Amino acid sequence: MAAASARALAAAVSALLAAAVLLASPSPVAAEEGCTRRPVVFAFGDSNTDTGGTAAALGSYLPLPEGRTHFRRSTGRLCDGRLVIDYLCESLNMSYLSPYMEALGSDFGDGANFAIAGSGTLPRDRPFALHVQVQQFTHFKQRSLQLIAHGEKAPVDAEGFRNALYLIDIGQNDLSAAFSIGLTYDHVVHHRIPSMLSEIQDAIVTLFYDGAKNFWVHGTGPLGCLPQKLAELRNDADGDLDDSGCLRTLNNASHELNNQLSSVCHKLTSQLKGATIVYTDVLSIKYDLIANHSGYGFEEPLMACCGYGGPPYNYNVNVSCLDPGYRVCEDGAKFVSWDGVHYTDAANAVVAAKILSAEFSTPSVPFGYFCKT
Repeated sequence: MAAASARALAAAVSALLAAAVLLASPSPVAAEEGCTRRPVVFAFGDSNTDTGGTAAALGSYLPLPEGRTHFRRSTGRLCDGRLVIDYLCESLNMSYLSPYMEALGSDFGDGANFAIAGSGTLPRDRPFALHVQVQQFTHFKQRSLQLIAHGEKAPVDAEGFRNALYLIDIGQNDLSAAFSIGLTYDHVVHHRIPSMLSEIQDAIVTLFYDGAKNFWVHGTGPLGCLPQKLAELRNDADGDLDDSGCLRTLNNASHELNNQLSSVCHKLTSQLKGATIVYTDVLSIKYDLIANHSGYGFEEPLMACCGYGGPPYNYNVNVSCLDPGYRVCEDGAKFVSWDGVHYTDAANAVVAAKILSAEFSTPSVPFGYFCKT
């Protein structure tokens, strides 16, 4: 990218980080994006969006260094700090989304997070696949409206559900698993991806006919740039590396998934009258971050901050972050990858800033459109 563009983006990221400090205790009152009503967000997805659902569901505990940045405590996030969804919520001056599975201390007034680490689209009835997450939302909504009908209080009312934003970010685990079990590229592209997209389409259609009208859909990131995948590299696969050191075949599959997902969103926009479905090209955002990492202030684009094995990837499938013997870097802000699969707080800040620019979204609308119209 041009040097001037890189400097401008870096300045935007710095501004976002500065705003984040001021928003350490987010207010439920929308201001930054000029919302005319209280924003409500419901999120569905995997560990890239999970703000603690898995920890609550399984009773697991993720100690420091998970959460060491910004929160300075365990939060159940697979990250040293904030996820992209956290930064997006900060942009609207709203609270971080509470995990649906968290029984204590949750505040669902600004929405709920149904995302669970490890989730995918298939098999559709396995906890906690996208289909199951949508069913959980349906239960949440029905129960809320029942309480209101009986004169009791509920965190979100009918208007809140109707005007809310429904964010979907899922597919990375499906794609990763398909290649891990040895499926060929052609099989993944022509059979597995269409099945995945059928589930995402079904989720959008189900939510739409349940009253949702605002959707924000993220494409998957560059699978071939994850230290987890690069650490599996065999000698005969060296020729698959591109100029950025990423695996072409896996990234091509990510592109295919996203191209088809974009088409699904476009088709549904014309079919579901009154719905706004925004598709965001997260792959382009994340790949640019890796390919031009130094322009964003990062030193290590392909090595995990927290892991085992040292350079070049610091990832070992048998000794992951928090496992006995793991090593963690001193400054996560110099690394794009936190643990070989998930991004650092600093990298997520860059991704969120680009999402908020609307430059990578189709249609190109601001993230806060749903609370202004």
